[in-house]
Amino acid sequence: MTYDRLVCANCASPVNEGRCPVCRASRERLQRQEGPFAGLNPTTLAVLLLALIAVALIAPRLV
Repeated sequence: MTYDRLVCANCASPVNEGRCPVCRASRERLQRQEGPFAGLNPTTLAVLLLALIAVALIAPRLV
């Protein structure tokens, strides 16, 4: 999950702006939890997966 769409329950502002201590703590925690693909949306991940499958299917024919 990305924090750019989350709203803080403490100050009612977006968490990514970090206006209050609760926002800043949540933002830091979420940034630590993010992996290498966390910034990608599901459509991009699906396209990358399809491209990987296509390469896997084509590669044996080239050898």
